[in-house]
Amino acid sequence: MPDYTDRFIGSFIHETSYVDENTKIGTGTKIWHFCHLLQGTVIGKNCSLGQNVVIGPNVCVGDRVKIQNNVSIYSGVTIASDVFCGPSCVFTNVINPRSQVERKDEYKPTLVGKGASIGANATIICGNSIGEYAFIAAGATVTKPVAAFSLVVGVPAVHTGWMSKAGCRLTGDLVCPIDGTKYIEIDGKLCELTV
Repeated sequence: MPDYTDRFIGSFIHETSYVDENTKIGTGTKIWHFCHLLQGTVIGKNCSLGQNVVIGPNVCVGDRVKIQNNVSIYSGVTIASDVFCGPSCVFTNVINPRSQVERKDEYKPTLVGKGASIGANATIICGNSIGEYAFIAAGATVTKPVAAFSLVVGVPAVHTGWMSKAGCRLTGDLVCPIDGTKYIEIDGKLCELTV
């Protein structure tokens, strides 16, 4: 079993996990059973990687990200801070994969914005960005970009409403019932009102 105590001071890596060389892990991050971080991957501070997570190579994950069990995050995907990736959610990186055709030069980038949540078993088709604080429902398949604060559901995923930063579905008054934050919709986009 590898011992990473000297290499990644201030983080926890379960003895069954493997971390390639040239990988960075922020302090306070916990990496649980059977994970593999490939070369060039950067994981921020205070993250949690559940069982059987594979990340990389060359993937950047922000601070305070929670990646639940059985998630693979491949080259081309960037995860901003405060993102939640639900169990078994899927990221692709090639539009038209074939086992006999190598398409590593065709990876399409996917950015998951700050504070976004991706539900269990959701699929994110590569090349589609997810806006800040968006909410992807469990089982949804994202086939086009998702706006900030948007709630999308279904296959293919469609916009069905707005979510607050606190993670609550907004009603017609666009006021978060959890923290009282007020929002305004302008030209199909949601913005937080600031005083």
